[in-house]
Amino acid sequence: MNTNYRKQLEGTNLDYFDTRQAVEAIDSGSYARLPYTSRILAEQLVRRCQPDMLTDSLKQLIYSKQDLDFPWYPARVVCHDILGQTALVDLAGLRDAIADQGGDPSKVNPVVPTQLIVDHSLAVEAPGFDADAFAKNRAIEDRRNKDRFEFIEWCKTSFQNVDVIPAGNGIMHQINLEKMSPVIQTREGVAFPDTCVGTDSHTPHVDALGVMAIGVGGLEAETVMLGLPSMMRLPNIIGVKLTGKRQEGITATDVVLAITEFLRNQKVVSAYLEFFGEGAKSLTIGDRATISNMTPEYGASAGLFYIDEQTIDYLKLTGREPEQVALVEQYAKETGLWVDDLVDAQYQRVLTFDLSSVGRNMAGPSNPHRRLATANLTSSGIAKELDKAQAEEAKGRMPDGAVIIAAITSCTNTSNPRNVVAAGLVARKANELGLVRKPWVKTSFAPGSKVAELYLKEAGLLSELEALGFGIVGFACTTCNGMSGALDPVIRDEIIERDLYATAVLSGNRNFDGRIHPYAKQAFLASPPLVVAYAIAGTMRFDIEQDSLGNDKDGNPITLKDIWPTDAEIDEIVKTSVKPEMFQQIYNPMFDLGTIQEAKSPLYNWDDKSTYITRPPYWEGALAGERTMKSMRPLAVLGDNITTDHLSPSNAIMLESAAGAYLHKMGLPEEDFNSYATHRGDHLTAQRATFANPKLLNEMCRDGADGKTGEIKQGSLTRVEPEGQEMRMWEAIETYMQRAQPLIIVAGADYGQGSSRDWAAKGVRLAGVETIIAEGFERIHRTNLVGMGVLPLEFIKGETRVTYSIDGSETFDVEGEIAPGSDLTVKMTRANGELVNIPVKCRLDTAAEVHVYSAGGVLQRFAQDFLEENS
Repeated sequence: MNTNYRKQLEGTNLDYFDTRQAVEAIDSGSYARLPYTSRILAEQLVRRCQPDMLTDSLKQLIYSKQDLDFPWYPARVVCHDILGQTALVDLAGLRDAIADQGGDPSKVNPVVPTQLIVDHSLAVEAPGFDADAFAKNRAIEDRRNKDRFEFIEWCKTSFQNVDVIPAGNGIMHQINLEKMSPVIQTREGVAFPDTCVGTDSHTPHVDALGVMAIGVGGLEAETVMLGLPSMMRLPNIIGVKLTGKRQEGITATDVVLAITEFLRNQKVVSAYLEFFGEGAKSLTIGDRATISNMTPEYGASAGLFYIDEQTIDYLKLTGREPEQVALVEQYAKETGLWVDDLVDAQYQRVLTFDLSSVGRNMAGPSNPHRRLATANLTSSGIAKELDKAQAEEAKGRMPDGAVIIAAITSCTNTSNPRNVVAAGLVARKANELGLVRKPWVKTSFAPGSKVAELYLKEAGLLSELEALGFGIVGFACTTCNGMSGALDPVIRDEIIERDLYATAVLSGNRNFDGRIHPYAKQAFLASPPLVVAYAIAGTMRFDIEQDSLGNDKDGNPITLKDIWPTDAEIDEIVKTSVKPEMFQQIYNPMFDLGTIQEAKSPLYNWDDKSTYITRPPYWEGALAGERTMKSMRPLAVLGDNITTDHLSPSNAIMLESAAGAYLHKMGLPEEDFNSYATHRGDHLTAQRATFANPKLLNEMCRDGADGKTGEIKQGSLTRVEPEGQEMRMWEAIETYMQRAQPLIIVAGADYGQGSSRDWAAKGVRLAGVETIIAEGFERIHRTNLVGMGVLPLEFIKGETRVTYSIDGSETFDVEGEIAPGSDLTVKMTRANGELVNIPVKCRLDTAAEVHVYSAGGVLQRFAQDFLEENS
């Protein structure tokens, strides 16, 4: 820690680093112009950066330059159990690799405080209308995940700087917001801004508090855990001025879906956004968190709000210690992080969004930025056919367009008390009027925090939700993470037999094809109260604003406006029922971790029979060999918007899948196959998920007689060359692995968007993919590819797989010097022998990335460097 610019924080016994003085020493008057992001980054440079790098690094911020790398040292790492466990499996494997080469494995530990919350493992097997749902789901979760949970417990006792919050306690982002983030950290007598990286793309949820929190891939998180800085260049920082106020009856969900559409259209990919203005001032932290949570949906990296009175009020509401609340205000005002000190901040762009323009919205199908105004449902093509639907219901059958899943889920919404209370009030009014959920709708309620249960009970609303089938099924991600559980077999069989267009409605943040449930052909995002309404309607072919949800005792039709609460009703219950002592009641014992007994050995005792935890192979076999990037054959040729759900799905494993066949061979009963996500600590299962999404459209597989023309087939398929034989993706991967055939993937724009999923990169690397050429990459996925030693290359603007008529029968060589942003040439040889040169840009963006890539990936680089330093 540097001593320059260190001062005492007035009125405390703490010091701080005077970033303003350091910046002004370079350019007088420049600090006032810095955006919030730049001030946060500048502070950690002044506190942590080597003196010989400090001036040049600060100049990047002062003059908005993006030509040099500078280090970022996040204060902590936050993990959910899937990627967090996978990262720790990698570190346990790294210990083995170090020990195999004579090093001391006990020295391999996270250096940065790491918090792991088990929240991604619970499936909704028992629905919300089962009175014992919570206990049943937790029992199933523990049984299915025994190997995983035992490994996580070992990590807690073996690795230093790892804290674990076990299953059944809530969602990482909501716990981060309500408890874990202090907003201002204190260590070794120094106060500084809390910052973190998280192994989930929705880590910016806590940006609502003014905390710079970024979602990263598991591999990048491992780098930070091990004490290495995350090398970065100054991002594009865009101001978003919020004006106006939300209309009566409009929820934060409606607002964020409108903002997501707006920002997607404004092309804010990878930018750091800062929300400000009178509109921002009027939003509660709960409302802000809903907006910040969906940062990846509008394509940005961060969605920050300034520290202001709303921040202070929220810290008090959530039971933080008075001394900590006072420190946050004191520090923010002293260092220029308080809202009033940012009036002169200058941005590369400023966008304006009017909150008063927002009406009631949903999003879907398939994309969270595809806004769908509920007022337009009649003309959208999704609704109507209502008479037909009613006729089917009269026969006792599900209508086409049936809502088979209605889930109040996800920290996006359940960390906002207004949204949760609104759902409870809709349920209460519906119950009073005699409305019920349709019998085919699988309902569930999974808050991201146990506090929600307390304030709903206090308000008398939990019983109202339970009466409509929205009992608490768990405190976890559930349906939002694709863990919606099995359907009633009768419902499932009818969907299959009649080939119904079945749908899901959830208050989550992702609705990509195939994510929510295999039998839900499409999914729609909606606010919690709207989810309740759709459980009553039972079908998407329904005008939710105008059509009748049922009749009252006098036979009068009941519509949405009859059960929708007023803002005053919502606000009164939030004011009287959400109390600081509730947060203290839940979180004080949760974070009292007690004394932890140290593990007997620094090396994990791997179980060869486990399908959840297996020693990783990244230092041996093909991965230890040379990447030639010669004579590569395409594994897939793909279009735009390929998501990590296409690359490595997270939903339930079906028996007919490659992973299902493997688990069956290993002796697991089908009901315990669990999800793809839960098996990511076992590469033998996880690699069989590569491109296993049944909605995949691989342009190499078409319905023409030659297999190269006609419509693209849907499914986990590819074509093995040079034979031209079409087969299931996993069988093709096995074939190519046996041949030691290097592979390439060719894709369109926004490759790898969606959840930060390291297995989307690990799976293709284990398959033998050495290079990916795309029109563009999602930020986190690109860094994961680099971390696995896969070379990302970008077409020159205006050129695509289509302009080069790539059909998958070609071979590819990469030529040129690999350097940050260098120009390379891909030599493509067609099946007829024709040679085509394709100019591409190397998307290794920094010298640090080249350093990692040259070693074969993050883990290989660390092992090499560790052994050199400790030899």
